[in-house]
Amino acid sequence: MDSLPPPPDQLAAHERGVARDLELLGLPPANWPATVTGPDGAAVLDVLVVGAGMYGVAAAGALRLKGIGNIQVIDAAPEGLEGPWVTYARMETLRSPKHLPGIALGIPSLTFRAWYEARFGEAAWAALYKIRNAEWQDYILWVRRMLGLPVRNGVALRALRPGPAMVEAVLSTGETLLARRVVLATGRPGTGGFALPPGIDPALWPDRAAHTGEAIEFGRLAGRHVAVIGAGASAWDNAATALERGAARVDMHVRRESLPQINKGRGSANPGFFEGWAGLPPAEKWSLLVYLDLVKAPPPHETVLRTLRNPGFHIHFSSRIGTARREADTVALTFEDGREERVDYLILGTGFAVRLEGMAELAGLVPAIATWGDRYVPPPGEANAGLAGFPWLGEGFELEERVTGACPGLSRIHLFNHAAAASIGSVASDIPGASVGAERLAHRIAAHIFREDFPVMRARLEAFDEPELEPTPFFVPRG
Repeated sequence: MDSLPPPPDQLAAHERGVARDLELLGLPPANWPATVTGPDGAAVLDVLVVGAGMYGVAAAGALRLKGIGNIQVIDAAPEGLEGPWVTYARMETLRSPKHLPGIALGIPSLTFRAWYEARFGEAAWAALYKIRNAEWQDYILWVRRMLGLPVRNGVALRALRPGPAMVEAVLSTGETLLARRVVLATGRPGTGGFALPPGIDPALWPDRAAHTGEAIEFGRLAGRHVAVIGAGASAWDNAATALERGAARVDMHVRRESLPQINKGRGSANPGFFEGWAGLPPAEKWSLLVYLDLVKAPPPHETVLRTLRNPGFHIHFSSRIGTARREADTVALTFEDGREERVDYLILGTGFAVRLEGMAELAGLVPAIATWGDRYVPPPGEANAGLAGFPWLGEGFELEERVTGACPGLSRIHLFNHAAAASIGSVASDIPGASVGAERLAHRIAAHIFREDFPVMRARLEAFDEPELEPTPFFVPRG
């Protein structure tokens, strides 16, 4: 007998169960930080979280569960379009296994599986292979609602101005918010923009070229000849999407002689790496990062097979792009081996850069920010300019000054995105580490705030006055 779908009120019942779980755990605690005011006497936020995607929701949720409730989350996108999942992520499903807990923050009823079974039923969960993008986006929005997170959509961050006691955040609305801490949970695009190879003419945009992280009108590519540069997962996703939408031919150009074979990232997705990476000596971190940069990760086999189902796909190994420029109504490509090619459209699947100068909100602060290139000199044979540009972060994802005292308050800005990978590990990069990274971030921010507020904390403690022994014969009335 076929399993019946869940009753329509099952999700509502599950949500009542989430509320009960939080109540049983005493979560969220009452807000405990001191009230801090700005120069105008208005209350200052304890934390401003920039980004309401997966990592922004995880960060804000972890802070709330630590009793830090005076927070605000902002996101430039409309509600439901935060992050990549239903915008520029063009895979059919997430790459991660379905059994990962998601952004549960240690609460079983907040796991993806719990939400999915409540919404679609246990049979649907059993039949599910991997998580579809839109369902993951719905899940993130659901967690946001369950934790009552204060989010303002359609609001972008323009600039940050750190000071000794607080940070000024200039918003797209013209407002300036004051916050004691700012968390940049801005995803991979928020680490410095697209990684573009040299020789690509910017004049190809917007009608002849796009990066995989941009909006692409695939319908316009029907019957066209498309070139894709790169062989990472997003390059394959976009090649498949172009062919599925009617492109006549897609040529993928790959620098390597063959595709990488092993996804080392999956081999490191365990609590040891998540919890231990930050404490490793810099030399150990650097050496492994250089190794991982050399071996790279393969595209998921599902994505490769999806692409190969379409006629018109061609892949070229040892094919290094030299230049790409506009020529009449085509894109003229040259390659390092002297070959030339004309195509109708160019898609760059070349990933995202970690480049502080590409982070607009940090404009003016970049000279003050310490990087790995400032703090660590690699041994011969391990030089890596890309890694040297990663920020050198403190244990709570906070920026550090290149020269002590040159930019007071810089450490009040926390980079909770892929730019943290070198210093803290992959707990701010991908789905498996989301809850671990958010817990670490919230723990360190709570400790910072407590130290700053200690005079108030002590005064509250000294003023605490609940007589314990009043019902007993040993009660001593106050004189």
